Amino acid sequence: MKNFLKRIIWISLISFCFLQIKKVHAIVPTYYFPTKKNLQKQSLNIGKNAYQLLYYGQYKDSLNLAKLAVKLNAKDEKLWLILAEIQIANKKYKNALDSLNKAERINANISEIYFAKSNIYLKISQQTKAKSALEKGIKIEPNNHKAFFQLGNIFLMEKNFLEAIKLFDKSIKIKPNFWQAINNQGLAYFEKSNINLSIKLFKSAISIQENAEPLLGLASCVRFNDPKLAIKLAKKALAKDPKYVNYDYRKEQLWGEKLQASTEILLQNEQLRKDVILAKSKLIESS
Repeated sequence: MKNFLKRIIWISLISFCFLQIKKVHAIVPTYYFPTKKNLQKQSLNIGKNAYQLLYYGQYKDSLNLAKLAVKLNAKDEKLWLILAEIQIANKKYKNALDSLNKAERINANISEIYFAKSNIYLKISQQTKAKSALEKGIKIEPNNHKAFFQLGNIFLMEKNFLEAIKLFDKSIKIKPNFWQAINNQGLAYFEKSNINLSIKLFKSAISIQENAEPLLGLASCVRFNDPKLAIKLAKKALAKDPKYVNYDYRKEQLWGEKLQASTEILLQNEQLRKDVILAKSKLIESS
């Protein structure tokens, strides 16, 4: 009898312990470990979200998200490109170049890498490197009208007007209604003292888009032979975009010395005095 009771007690203890173990196991949480594929997918979504934040002007938040995206997936060149663009917006140019170099090591056959590099080099006044980067990008994407336009602008800065005109021609051949390239040809020809051709080009640009720049450029061209038209055009240009009243702003738009001198004389005309004062006051209000 004693032995029988001992067995019962022993079996009961074992059963109790077994049940307790099962109960303990039942409350242990299970963890989900994402696969490499899922992490990569999430990193791209994070990168896209970072880009959206950049679009809405949230530069710091977008930078933090972009950094997280490349940490999750450092082998995706698209994420490095997104990070570089956000770094440029945050004026972290050295960091942006590092990001673009990493993207290039992953895939050197992406034109956007070199176009972004050229943008940075221009911001830090390294025109030779900017030209080299643009030329690499154009080799990959030979039908990019904006790249030819930007390369032409660099030659315009360097006062190599003939080369600038050739490059603007290439841009226009790719996109015939690209008024900016037509306008900048007008700028280049004015510096070469070919005013008649500048007039033709500024008129052509205006026929595509009545922008303040070709309007004022044309006004400066015709002030010699048709002062009434020059005044009319200048008034319209300043009303459309008051920034063109400013010498330094026009210089940023690559206006050469000859055109600048002609425009300054035009803007001193008494008939434009009120328009000039109004344009300057608008600039002060917006600053």
